[in-house]
Amino acid sequence: MDSLKVNDNINLYYVPMTKLKTTSIGVYIHRPLTEEEVSKNALLPYVMKRGCALCPESGSVFRYLENLYGAGLGSGVFKRGGDHIINFMAETICDEYATNGETLAADCMRLLMSMLFEPSSFDGVTVAQEKKNALDRITAEINDKRQYAQLRCSEEMCEGDSFALSCLGTKEGVEAITADILKEHYDKIITSSLIDIYVCGSADIDALASLVKEYTKDMTFTAAEIPRSELISGRGDVKRVTDNMDVVQGKLSMGFCTGTAADSADYVKLMVMNSVYGGGAHSKLFNNVREKLSLCYYASSSLVRNKGIMFVNAGIEFQNFDKAYNEILAQLEAVKNGDISELEFESSKSALINQIEAYKDNQTTMQFYLLGERIAGTNYGIDEIKDMINKVTLDDVKEAAAKIKLDTVYFLTGKGE
Repeated sequence: MDSLKVNDNINLYYVPMTKLKTTSIGVYIHRPLTEEEVSKNALLPYVMKRGCALCPESGSVFRYLENLYGAGLGSGVFKRGGDHIINFMAETICDEYATNGETLAADCMRLLMSMLFEPSSFDGVTVAQEKKNALDRITAEINDKRQYAQLRCSEEMCEGDSFALSCLGTKEGVEAITADILKEHYDKIITSSLIDIYVCGSADIDALASLVKEYTKDMTFTAAEIPRSELISGRGDVKRVTDNMDVVQGKLSMGFCTGTAADSADYVKLMVMNSVYGGGAHSKLFNNVREKLSLCYYASSSLVRNKGIMFVNAGIEFQNFDKAYNEILAQLEAVKNGDISELEFESSKSALINQIEAYKDNQTTMQFYLLGERIAGTNYGIDEIKDMINKVTLDDVKEAAAKIKLDTVYFLTGKGE
């Protein structure tokens, strides 16, 4: 990976992925995850995508992309710990496949830069339309009950911490936004945020850097950093929360404190431990709680790296709560005690390595991987982290598991249960 520093705020990264026939460009604006900003940040990229100096309205954006052999364009928000990230993504075929010699990557970058630094869509009608869409996205969170259960568990576990906020903002926050408020917010953050740009595929990186410099040469930036993330350390006792909704299947979400920081040398040990415990079809949760005992429809564990959290999610019959809950904890105790077969251990490491190796075949996941490493402050390359995984021992897994403590239990059950 090559990197170029455009200015104090903007970094450009180039990842050659020449075996693929596409080039993708991702723009990531880092903002602190705060109650005051979260709803405005969540609305902003969708409004900015609607029009800019280069393409003044949605129709011209569509036609511009069509002329680039049907290039794709997307925008959105997500969070990584205390970092609320506004992102734009464009993808096109590589320049070498353009039949008339077009510079497709540069044309995509030109559109992204115009949307980023020359937006023209902060009018009342556009903002009102995108506010409705934003409210629909917030409402839709509740429709996926598995995702909703983890969201609620996260809210309860991280109460008082910014990570409890949904990256989509709140209904009240979105409803309070006007076109003037959103434009004022844009003016405030566009020159005071760290901006990372990743280019994956085949491109003339110097030409793309020159384009970015051209769009920003007359702007004055205030130096910024990646927002910090503090670990969730837990409260000592286990918090238990039950919600009743019109559901036919219970959703159990359990939040654990891992005690392992994102930039710790021990984090790779935790990755392998999570893989052994609930990271896939090879794991203890899948093979014992789901397959052998038939206590749930699904059971898996996942890590929130920048907050030191591990979630276990399971779909269960209402009457099986106690059995599933106890068995989930029993499987964690088995990992802590080193009750792990050689097959489980090697399969868990292989699954992790295969997953990471697959990033080389997907430009979007490659960008998210590299961005995650940058946010964590580790910047491990793919081959480097694969080598680290291979070196993890059974004792390392036991050591990582020993730090894990149950903090929050959330159960979504039926009405009247």
